[in-house]
Amino acid sequence: MNSSKTPDVHRLMHRQQAYTGVCVSREGEDKYPVPAWASHRITQRRMLSASSGAEVQCNITIEYLNPAGQATKRKTIRNAIVTLGRNEFRDILLRVHDGKLSQSFVLREIQLFTQFIRDGKSSIKLIPDNIQILVSNCPPDNLKVLFKTLSVKYAADKKASKPVSERTRLLSTLPRTFDTISPVQVQDMERANGLKSQRTVQTPISTKGLKNRINDVGPSRNIKRPRSISSENCLVTELKSVKKPTLSMPSGRKLTKEQSQILSMILKGKNVFFTGSAGTGKSFLLKRIVGALPPKSTYATASTGVAACHIGGTTLHAFAGIGSGKAPLHQCVELAQRPGIKKHWQNCRHLIIDEISMVEGEFFDKLEAVARIVCKRDEPFGGIQLIVCGDFLQLPPVSRNKEKYKLCFQAKSWQKCIQVNLELTEVRRQTDKKFIAILQSIRLGKCPEEVAVQLINTANQKIDRDGILATRLCTHKDDVKLTNEHRLQQLPGELHTYQAIDSDPMFVQTLNTQCPVGQTLQLKKGAQVMLTRNLDIDRGMVNGARGVVIGFEPGNQSLPQVRFLCGVTETIRPERWMVKALGGSYLTRHQLPLKLAWAISIHKSQGMSLDCVEISLARVFESGQAYVALSRARSLEGLRVMDFDRRVVHANADVLHFYGKLKKEKALMQSSLDGYIEIENQENKIPGGL
Repeated sequence: MNSSKTPDVHRLMHRQQAYTGVCVSREGEDKYPVPAWASHRITQRRMLSASSGAEVQCNITIEYLNPAGQATKRKTIRNAIVTLGRNEFRDILLRVHDGKLSQSFVLREIQLFTQFIRDGKSSIKLIPDNIQILVSNCPPDNLKVLFKTLSVKYAADKKASKPVSERTRLLSTLPRTFDTISPVQVQDMERANGLKSQRTVQTPISTKGLKNRINDVGPSRNIKRPRSISSENCLVTELKSVKKPTLSMPSGRKLTKEQSQILSMILKGKNVFFTGSAGTGKSFLLKRIVGALPPKSTYATASTGVAACHIGGTTLHAFAGIGSGKAPLHQCVELAQRPGIKKHWQNCRHLIIDEISMVEGEFFDKLEAVARIVCKRDEPFGGIQLIVCGDFLQLPPVSRNKEKYKLCFQAKSWQKCIQVNLELTEVRRQTDKKFIAILQSIRLGKCPEEVAVQLINTANQKIDRDGILATRLCTHKDDVKLTNEHRLQQLPGELHTYQAIDSDPMFVQTLNTQCPVGQTLQLKKGAQVMLTRNLDIDRGMVNGARGVVIGFEPGNQSLPQVRFLCGVTETIRPERWMVKALGGSYLTRHQLPLKLAWAISIHKSQGMSLDCVEISLARVFESGQAYVALSRARSLEGLRVMDFDRRVVHANADVLHFYGKLKKEKALMQSSLDGYIEIENQENKIPGGL
């Protein structure tokens, strides 16, 4: 195919790399773009296998055990392909392929250990064969689906079919086969959960770490254990019938077409920056990205501690280990080469950075230079794949003493590091089209008369209900602390104090920075509170849900009873947060998932969706602050704006120019794709028809 294109078009194609679903051949500079469906086939097939729960890529260690449970022989395979399948007798098999040869294991009686599944680790013990298969460095989401698929299929088989005798197997003339196991069907779930009516059936599967535990498949065994031993990894007896099924596949919101495209680009190894307005699902997608990448070489970071906690990571500064980055390059390199920090850099193959708008451009340049030196590779960012997320029209870098800052996209190394720019456009937080249009206008720094009138009119809205008052968003954190403490002191009644249980008291400051809950929480009856974690999405008990304390459960713990705006009244129990510390170790905090909610800072509200919120924009001092505050509200009906002034609505001119440039590049790429498709259609016409 002959086509003429300007150098600018070629440059955009090679730099943008499928911004609108176009893929460019790397074999020569004069190659034309090919359709996304053609170049993505292999990736799509792998994603399909992973999503069906049949296959994962991971490290495998096969241990052959003696009667005492000690490993007498061990074999380790890196980057193995592990596939669930069936043989000619319909037995479930686990096939391990090392790239040259494969080995299959029949799963007749097994134990599953999944305590560390969120870290991509688990194991399967083949009880009759005394073999243990250890899985590590597996994308956590894929591993969870694999083990759930195995659990459901195994339970369904035990109910639906009788085992083939050894004599039948020996006399069989059937050819050996391996068929990849089919995705879990409704009938599989029904068969698997049908076993729950049996009271004395014993399970040969034991799991820990999965949301729904398997309790009852396999032959009965009379195994007793003392009450003091946790039942998590022990075989279970004396089962009770239950009404609800206890076996189910992991459920969750599906990715949109835009989100799937971004994930596809990342799995292809592209350096991606994706953006989008508030409420378009950036944090949700980041969690899915973390779950789709191998944990050993993936580091999830964010510019703030709270944002890092949302994606189960650490702060970018903690990962980098170079302090503020203001020191000369050679000093930053020395800091990054300290034993614990250097290991991060050298192990990292995929670096995720959330809330990129708050990362200063010079700091990004310093990171890029340090990465090349420490990793000893001259490729951009030392060859590390970058997955960067954020909205530059939201909060900018924090500047002290009004110092001039450089935004991250203005960094010298930005263009050579980022290959793909993509934008999420589908807003999910708000459903009212009128409110979405208002927010989009404010985001771009525009406030026409009709928008100003609608926001001014909210000042008289009564959004308090059932004793639940509106949360006031403040621009300064000192105002938040004073407001919450003062309002709590004014309440009558007994003060209840809840102290967090931390895994390491030496790292209290780290936990305070990254956890959305404090070390100490004080409550009284009538205290205004908000949830800091998703507890039950279907019932409306989500991060940011507002409520009021209506009492305390009698007992030693005196747990608070909270009535939420969604209509649910619930006793709130402690939850566990896990934070990554330096050296890759985990810190944990057990605390009630609540915080006082008379007031909250705009910075701390990022990522939250608030039911009823009151905003005073008089002290707005940064571009994007007004937009971030307003976009926390779920609806215009749940929003009250005090002393609104159109002058507080403004956007950074450099950011607007940057986003305008991205849109032009997207339009140019789309027009190139349309032209290619039209020419292809003409060339592929067959005279005379088919």
